[in-house]
Amino acid sequence: MAEKQRVLIVDDDANIAELISLYLTKECYETMIVLDGEEALRVFPEFKPNIILLDLMLPGIDGYQVCRELRTTSQIPIIMLSAKGEIFDKVLGLELGADDYMIKPFDSKELVARVKAVLRRYHAAPASPGTAGSDQQGDFVEYPGLIVNLTNYSVTYNGRSVDMPPKELELLYFLASSPNQVFTREQLLDHIWGYEYIGDTRTVDVHIKRLREKIKDNDRWALTTVWGIGYKFEVKR
Repeated sequence: MAEKQRVLIVDDDANIAELISLYLTKECYETMIVLDGEEALRVFPEFKPNIILLDLMLPGIDGYQVCRELRTTSQIPIIMLSAKGEIFDKVLGLELGADDYMIKPFDSKELVARVKAVLRRYHAAPASPGTAGSDQQGDFVEYPGLIVNLTNYSVTYNGRSVDMPPKELELLYFLASSPNQVFTREQLLDHIWGYEYIGDTRTVDVHIKRLREKIKDNDRWALTTVWGIGYKFEVKR
């Protein structure tokens, strides 16, 4: 029998946390509820969750700080939960490394669906070091010094594995799969994030910025800004 996937629920509203736990338990997830940020950071290495549902407005250490701390050691998926619906708050959460952002109140069935979707995208399998060539399987793109594998969600850059949240990897793979094609921010939002993010074009800018911090341009290819339009993965002849 397959081991249950574990969900860490971090929310100071016990009623909301219990409701989320109830829905996830019915879907055969194992859950743990904690009510503040300090406790979340304490139990994280012991519980070893597969995904974290993280409320932003926590007593003591808030959700933003919890996310920042977790991202120093782990790429485990994080879905932020917040009553704040402003674009600034969403972008800040994504900038800190969240994989998704849901505004309260939300439909519990939608939350369960998003948990499943994020977990489907996330795989812990690291890339094999060195030049890949024939040992790569599934859907992948390869350029000098760069391999992006969508099947096992791995990135190899200059022979080394690069930790990358699912959305960053999907964005890089999508661009690299269509070299020299220009995509608007709206097109990228629609393809990578779906309709609910349409209008939040800064989300794309944040993820491109994070990609550029991890992967520097090569003399054969580059992540290029097309001013006034969007972005492309430029392959130089």
